[in-house]
Amino acid sequence: MSFRSTYKLISKQAVHWFPGHMGKGLKQMQQRLKMVDCVVEVHDARIPFSGRNPEFEQTITGGDLKPHVLVLNKKDLVDRRDQRKVENELKNNGIKNIIFTNCKNQQCQGTRELLPKITELIVESDRYNRRNEKDYNVMVIGVPNVGKSSLLNVLRNKNLGKKSAAAVGAEAGITRSVLEKIKICEAPLTYMIDTPGILEPRVTDDEMGMKLALVGCFPDHIVGIDQIADYLLYWLNKHNKFEYVEVLGLKNATDHIAELLFYHAKNLGKTRKIKRYDGQVITMPDMLYAAQNFVQIFRKGEFGHILLDKV
Repeated sequence: MSFRSTYKLISKQAVHWFPGHMGKGLKQMQQRLKMVDCVVEVHDARIPFSGRNPEFEQTITGGDLKPHVLVLNKKDLVDRRDQRKVENELKNNGIKNIIFTNCKNQQCQGTRELLPKITELIVESDRYNRRNEKDYNVMVIGVPNVGKSSLLNVLRNKNLGKKSAAAVGAEAGITRSVLEKIKICEAPLTYMIDTPGILEPRVTDDEMGMKLALVGCFPDHIVGIDQIADYLLYWLNKHNKFEYVEVLGLKNATDHIAELLFYHAKNLGKTRKIKRYDGQVITMPDMLYAAQNFVQIFRKGEFGHILLDKV
């Protein structure tokens, strides 16, 4: 069977999501920068290159003026060999401090290494106007729904034994504004500032936009769950990842999303009633539910370790 070699959006409208709170949040982050000692950029390990906002490098991290750590979260969804390739590629591109984390695992080595690395970078840096301050301020930045608030909560729980202070959720856009300082450690006295996820004002590359949508950086309804499911099927087939056939209980691989969703819905026993043009009500497999389930199975890692970006 032959599969698609390129991806074309079902709709002609480009993938785009830049609500008002993002522009406001970016300005708030710039205003807070003078009281920040280190910037921690959090991104999804499955898309280590796609969607990293180029605005951050100059407007937030201040180029080389502020110590910067790139945290690639959800490392449990990416093979360790791919993690090493990604790290080498990023270092070749000038990113010096890279840490892979899994915020769902309290014993994650990367999470344990993060605070000592932040402390080391701040001690070695020229803190300018904050040189005489005893406390350390860390700003957490990144695109939506990559685990910024989760990382803050894990560090707070681990170092202070206190409950979560930042709201988290499965949908992009939970954090809407730049929050006040939240203490995450007593010695050294360290505070973190959670921020809203900020995307590029215009995502010009369709595949990059679909990768961001697939891992949940957009709310699903912005792109459409059926379109996200179609891109997932295209990507899996293109990269010879046919685990979905067994996981979904299909007979064969397919390049047609409607076919996959039809049989997946039947296997799940999910139906919906549809009114035909002649007024007759018929029962059909619920393909919308199947699309949501197909995408969620991927997001949980049940199709295996997947690195969406090419190294």
